[in-house]
Amino acid sequence: MPIPNKSILNEYSKGAYFFDSFSKRIKYNNQTAIEVFLETATRTPVWIEFLMSMRNWIVSKLGLKHLGGLQDVPKKKLSTEYVVGERIGIFTLVSITDHEVVLEDCDKHLNVRVSFLVEPEGVAATVHATTVVHVNNVFGKIYMFFVAPFHKIIVPSTLKGLEQA
Repeated sequence: MPIPNKSILNEYSKGAYFFDSFSKRIKYNNQTAIEVFLETATRTPVWIEFLMSMRNWIVSKLGLKHLGGLQDVPKKKLSTEYVVGERIGIFTLVSITDHEVVLEDCDKHLNVRVSFLVEPEGVAATVHATTVVHVNNVFGKIYMFFVAPFHKIIVPSTLKGLEQA
């Protein structure tokens, strides 16, 4: 699916090596974008957390950054207390509004940005989870060769957790 026109990542995706976007309709109770992201992160399926731990183990042997897990987000913090530059789980907060949160993780191989955009429609909303990756070198391309196929399974699976929220 294309990146939503309203997303901040639409502009950032120009020249990207990889991008994708997945959408999910949810019940809407005035949740902010950060609240939707946190709900998604805390409901990450066990098998995805296992893949993250395997990823961390493998890349640590290659001297790369250990990211932690998707569920490693602050608990019981008000959505209004998050500030740009703060680390939230495996990402750093780049931008935050009621309807879109943008997070990133950058290293010498990749620059990854993730957006959760919430488009309210009465008592429902559409949540768009978008990822954009810019690679910085050959190792980044090799890494994405292995990660991209899993990513297309992982993001829709994490969005399913919103059904139980």
